[in-house]
Parts: sequence; structure tokens; C-alpha cells
Amino acid sequence: MNNSAANTGRVLWAGLRALLVLTVITGVLYPLAVTGIAQVAFPGQANGSEVKDSGGKVVGSALIGQTYDLPLKDGEETAAPDLRWFQPRPSNGLGSNSVNTQYSIILSGATNRSGDNEDLITWVKDAKAAVIKDNSVNGYTVKPSDVPADAVTSSGSGLDPHISPEYAKLQAHRVAERNGLTVAQVDRLVADHTDDRILGFIGEPRVNVLQLNTALKDLTRTAG
Repeated sequence: MNNSAANTGRVLWAGLRALLVLTVITGVLYPLAVTGIAQVAFPGQANGSEVKDSGGKVVGSALIGQTYDLPLKDGEETAAPDLRWFQPRPSNGLGSNSVNTQYSIILSGATNRSGDNEDLITWVKDAKAAVIKDNSVNGYTVKPSDVPADAVTSSGSGLDPHISPEYAKLQAHRVAERNGLTVAQVDRLVADHTDDRILGFIGEPRVNVLQLNTALKDLTRTAG
């Protein structure tokens, strides 16, 4: 009995020591090391890829899209877009059963509706009509064939911060008119904020809407 109790005690003490050592290594030292390396090598990414305005104020993350809407009026279910700004991709559906209507980071996911779903077809048609109407200004007419797919469809996550250069350029006339700028100024802004394919072949050219609108705000302030 004494030998059995002693052996059991040694095994338990060895297990406890292993638990304590591994807790310190994997629960304290390793996270501290990884955090330290990340802060030194990739400080921007480690801190959430923050986007700051010219005054140094954090306005969001380059990884998460945002909406640019007017204040919600009484009786309205959804706010109207603020057409002074470049608009992002539509949220995941425009109806009450949509997955993510306001780029809420609490929820991520697609609508999972098939291409022949009647609700989805209606949402896409309505979104396309709105894009044509909103961006046909000052003699510039948007044709249905000019509207790219990302202007009327949401991303798989519902949080995509990017739009295609084609969609950004399509909005240039409207943004210029609303902000008292020339189309050339806005086109230059879009070109300056267009990212090419990663390593030249991965993905597609894209424009981060938050970064573009932050630069637009600075430009309008300077022009004013």
C-alpha cells in the first residue's frame, strides 16, 4: 500500500510539474514571443490594419468594409446611400432576411441563395437600377452593360472592403459632382488607390473603399 501510494504521488507530481511547465511555455512565453515578433515585423497587421485619416484618427480597418449612408429617417427600414461617397459592394441581400445588412463584424456569411432564386434576382435587378440612376449625372449615362458584377452582388463574407476599379470609375462622375471636384481629380484618386494583383498574378485589381473615401475627404477639404 505504501509503495502504491508513493508511486501514485510521484506520477501525480510529475503530471503537475509537466502541466505547470507547459502552461508557462505555451500559455505565456509562446504568446508573448509571437506578439513581440508580430509587433516588430508586422505592426500594422498585428494591430488590426487600422486606417487613419490625415489627422491621425482611426476611421476603421482596411480588412472590413463600411457603409456610407444618410441618417435613417422616420418610417424608413433601410437608410439611403450618401452619394457624396464611393459606395461599397451591396450587403448580403437587401431584404429583411439578409445575412449581414450593415457590414456588422458580429456576423459573416453569404446569402446561400442560388442563381435562380427569385428574391436574389429581384435584389440584383433593383441594385442595378439604383446604380444606373445614382451614377447617371451631368450628361454621363451609365448603361446596363457598364455595371460590373460587384456593384450588384455581395461578397461571400459580406465584409469585403474592396470594389473593382471598374465600379470605382463608374462612380467617379457622381462623386465629382457631389463634392465640387473635377472628374479628372476623382479618376486620379481612384488610380492612386487601385491595388494590383498580389505578386502580379494572385487575385484581381481592387480598390479599398475606406481608404479611397478617406483620401476623398482629405481632397475635398483641400479643394474647399
